[in-house]
Amino acid sequence: MWLRCLLSLGALWLTAAPASAYVAYVSNEKGNTVTVIDTDKWAVTATIKVGQRPRGIEFTRDGKFVMVAVGDDDTIQMIDTKTLQIVDTLPSGPDPELFTQDAAGKTLYVANENDNTVTVIDIAKRTRLGDIQVGVEPEGMMVSPDGKILICTSETTNMAHFIDTSTREVAANVLVDSRPRFAEFKHDGSELWVSSEIGGTVSIIDPVKHVVIGKVTFNIPGLRSEAIQPVGIGMTKDDKTAFVALGPANRVAVVDATTHAVTKYLLVGQRVWHMAFTPDEKYLMVTNGVSNDVSVIDVAAQKVLKSIQVGELPWGVTISP
Repeated sequence: MWLRCLLSLGALWLTAAPASAYVAYVSNEKGNTVTVIDTDKWAVTATIKVGQRPRGIEFTRDGKFVMVAVGDDDTIQMIDTKTLQIVDTLPSGPDPELFTQDAAGKTLYVANENDNTVTVIDIAKRTRLGDIQVGVEPEGMMVSPDGKILICTSETTNMAHFIDTSTREVAANVLVDSRPRFAEFKHDGSELWVSSEIGGTVSIIDPVKHVVIGKVTFNIPGLRSEAIQPVGIGMTKDDKTAFVALGPANRVAVVDATTHAVTKYLLVGQRVWHMAFTPDEKYLMVTNGVSNDVSVIDVAAQKVLKSIQVGELPWGVTISP
C-alpha cells in the first residue's frame, strides 16, 4: 500500500510538472506594437505599444528585458518582461534597424541605417561608447562565435564588413550580391552566411580568408527569380541545417549546411522576413509581413504546423532564453 501511494504521488508530480515554457516577442513595423506569444499554447497573450517603426528585436542575455529598435524614434526601447512596460532606452544613432550583442550581454552593436554607422552601447550603463563608420545603409549584424569579429552588412555598398571588436576598426570588406540584409555564422565559426535580397543568393564566406567560397541559389517552379528575395537566416546548433526566409516568395528554404544545397521549400505566410528558434530548437518561428502573421515550423519534421495572427507588418521575432 505504501509503495502504491508513493508511485501514485510520483505520477501526479510528473503530470503536474510544467513543460518548458518560452515566450516570443514579435515587432510589428507598421503597427508600432510588439506582440507577445505563449509558445506552449501558441496564443497571443499581450500587445505592447512601442515607438515608431519597430524592427530589430532581441532579449537581453539574462532574459529580463526585450530590446526593440524603433527606427523613426532613433532609439532602442527596453521592455521589462515582468511588467511588459517600456522602462528605459538605449542611445542609438538615427534609424536603428538591426542589432546584436556580445556573448556576455554587456555590449550592444546597432546598425544605424541613416548615417552609415554602427553604434556601440554599454547595456548595463545605458551609455554610448562610440561609433564605427561602415558602408551605406548598414543592416545585418552578427558577432563571431569567438567574439573577436563583428559583422555588419551594408545594403547599398553590397559588402560584409569585418570589424575587430577590440579595436572597433574595419579589418576587411567582402563584396557580396546586391542588397545584403542578414548575416549568420556557423556555430563552429567556419563559415559566415550573408543573404542578398535583390541578388537572390546567400553568399558563403570564409571568415579567415575573407573570400566568398560558395553561394546558395534558389529555384521555385512557377515563380520569377526576382520574387525570390533571401532575408533572414537560421542555423541549427549542429551546423547541419539552415533555414532561409525568401521574402515575397512566401517560402522558407531548408538548406543542407554542408553541401549548401536546398533540400526543401516550406510554404509560409506572405513576405516572410525574420526568424527565431525556441531554445530547445524544436520550433522555428518566422514573421510574415504582408499576411500579418507568424508561422510555426517543426524543425525536426521540417513542416509548418500553424500560423498565429499578430500586428501589422510583423518584422522581427525573439524568444526567451
